[in-house]
Formats: sequence, structure tokens, C-alpha cells
Amino acid sequence: MATDLTLPAPSRPDVARIQRRTVRLLVATQIIGGIGVTIGFAVGPLFAARMAGTAVAGLAQSAGVVGAGLLAVPITRIMSGHGRRPGLVMAYLVGAVGGVLVVLAAVTGRVPLLFLGILLFGGGSAANLQARYTAVDLAEPGRRGRQLSLVVWATTIGAVAAPNFAALADRTTSGWGLPPLAGPFAFSAAAFALAAGVLLVALRPDPLLTARRLAPAEAPTPGGGSAATGRRGAGLRAAWRVVRERPAARLGIAAVAVGHLVMIAVMSMTPVRLGEYHDDTAVLRVVGIVLSLHIAGMYALSPVVGWLTDRVGRRPVILGGLALLLAACAVAGSAGHHTPGLTVGLVLLGLGWSGTMVAGSTLLSESVPADVRPGVQGLSDLTMGLAGAGAGALSGFVMQVAGYPALTLLAAIATVPLLALALRPAPGRAPDEED
Repeated sequence: MATDLTLPAPSRPDVARIQRRTVRLLVATQIIGGIGVTIGFAVGPLFAARMAGTAVAGLAQSAGVVGAGLLAVPITRIMSGHGRRPGLVMAYLVGAVGGVLVVLAAVTGRVPLLFLGILLFGGGSAANLQARYTAVDLAEPGRRGRQLSLVVWATTIGAVAAPNFAALADRTTSGWGLPPLAGPFAFSAAAFALAAGVLLVALRPDPLLTARRLAPAEAPTPGGGSAATGRRGAGLRAAWRVVRERPAARLGIAAVAVGHLVMIAVMSMTPVRLGEYHDDTAVLRVVGIVLSLHIAGMYALSPVVGWLTDRVGRRPVILGGLALLLAACAVAGSAGHHTPGLTVGLVLLGLGWSGTMVAGSTLLSESVPADVRPGVQGLSDLTMGLAGAGAGALSGFVMQVAGYPALTLLAAIATVPLLALALRPAPGRAPDEED
């Protein structure tokens, strides 16, 4: 039976057709998977608080973030050897298993099973993150930012629709005897399984394997060796060697990780800040509005960010994202008990995250050869996940000891290394020419 690697390389018009089909498919599965991810991360902390107490509720979100980061490692190893399709399918299936385990934990009342389920539930988030890289494999150099940002933007639809599906799932499954808040996780597991099935059937030919067939057969990898050798050894160690030798790749990873760190640090403590001066009858409504606008800032304008990434350049958009993150920290930190001002800060925070995420991911993807690309992208997502998890865990301590303004100040200071890296003179050759 012929595999993707044994098929003849398609002509350029065929590549354009494959790319259009791939992006449409990714947009559809991002919507489905985005609903599942958003439901879990919205309901998870509340569910954990009811099962294990408020003191450990914050660990639920951190467990999901850490799970997404850790699962990126085996998923990208699968992609390195076999292509994007089996890696994405495996990630969604792991997320579905996590959703089922959370439901079982609700039925049995076992807290360790709950956190194991949420950890594996991060597989759905890992799949959503890896999908943005899949959109770049066959994209033309001048359209990479727009193609990647379109897949990121599709998450907006899932995020907006998720609360309605969560309420519907809870009402539906309550008649089946499931405890309250368990139904949304059952729905998420079904959404992940559906996304996995669609990709398994429809993501053919595999975009990464097609890109490898189009690349020169003996293209050298950093450190020596052919493309085939790079595929066999494209784990985290090989990925780190590639990143270390390519300044553009280092900047891409740093942009994604630092932008995520700042966003998580400030965003995770904003509901607590709002709770300081809103009573219990109003705080949930206010938090919902503020975070919805924040999420809109993260995703809704990502196609514009992608267009700017292609037209203006990767590095200028990263610097623009940094400027927005600094402005967000200044506005949110100085807003006091003024909710509209805090809301503006959170919207700016989302826009800054979008700039660093889209431009950083695009720069990273085009800065490394196709044979080691999945490993490098997995290293980036692992770094991003650990940075976000660390920021979320430390933000509560900083908030308790020094307050919200001090937290935003520390988040702003965390951007300094990325700013220094982004302002360094660019290499003499563009990544495409170098490869």
C-alpha cells in the first residue's frame, strides 16, 4: 500500500489545492475542538472547587496547561515520524480519554482521578495548538502569517459557542444521573472524538509529509546529516540544537513563551481583582463580560495580525505585540477599582498575546527545515505551557503578598529579555533563503 512518502510530489497547483483544503478542514476541527477545550477550562476550576475545595481549584487549570505542554512532546515525535494526521488524532483522543476520566471522577468522588483526567484533557488543547503549525506546512511564504492566523481565529467561534453548549450538556446529562458539571466534560470528550474522526478520515494527503517530498531530498540539517536522519532524531534534544543555532527560531520560541506567560499571569488573577470590589451577586456577570472581551482580543483580530505579519514582517509584529502587552500591564495595574479601565487592559492583553503568538509561531515555523519542524514546534509548545503554568501558579502568591498592581509590574518586567532579543540586528539572510 502506498504511503504519503511514496506518492509522487504534487505540482504547485496541486499544492495550492491541498493547502486550501487543509486550512478549511483545520478551521472546522478548530471550532469543534475549541468548544471542547473552552468548556473544560471554564468549568474545570469550579468543578474542582466543589469536589476538593477552593484551595486547590486553581490547580485544575494549571493541570490542564501542564498536560497540554507535556503531551506536546510525544505528539510531535509521532508527527516527526508519521506526519501531522496521526499526531493530531492521537492528541484529540487523549483529550477525549481525559474527559471520560473527569466524568468517572465525578461519579466516584475520587479527586486524584479528577486531576489525572484534567491532565490528559490537555491533549485537546495540545491538538488545537499544533493545528496552527499544520496550516503553515504548505503555505506560500507570503501567506504563512495569514494561514496560521486563520486557524487561530477559528478558536473564537468555539470559545463563544462553548458556554451555551456547556449549559445544554449539563441539563441533558442531569437526566442521565450524572452529577452537576460532569455533563460538559462528557460533551467535550465527544467533541474531541469527533474532531479526531474528521481528521483521521479527511486530512489526506498529510501536509507535513507533502512538504517533505517537495523539499530537496538531501537537504542538510543543522549539525549535519540528511533530512531522513533529521526525521529519525528530531526529538527535543535535536530540536534544541536547531533552535540554539538559529537566532530567528530562538526569537520565535521566546515570543510565544513570554507572550503566554504575561497573558496568563495577569488574566488568571483578574477575576480575583474584580471580586475585591464587586459583591457575589454581580461578580460572575462582570467577570464573564471582562473575560469574554479579553478572549475576543486574543482571537477575533488574529486574521488582521496575520496579514500584518506577512505585510510588515514577523519581527515588527512581535515588537508591536510586546508594546501592547506593556500597555496592558500599565492600564490594568493602574485601573484601581475602575472596571472599564481594567477591561481595556484585558483587551490590550489579548491583542498583545495575539501579536506574539501569530508572528512568533510563523517565524519559528519558517526558520527550521521541514524534517525537524515538528520537534521544534513541540519544544515551543512545551516551553509555552510550562511558562504559562508557572505564571499561573506564582500569580496567586504575588497577588496575596503584594497585590494586583505589583503583579502587573512583574509581568511587564518579564518582557525585557524578549524585548532585548527582538531588538537585536536581524540575520543577513531571510529564513526562507537560508533553508
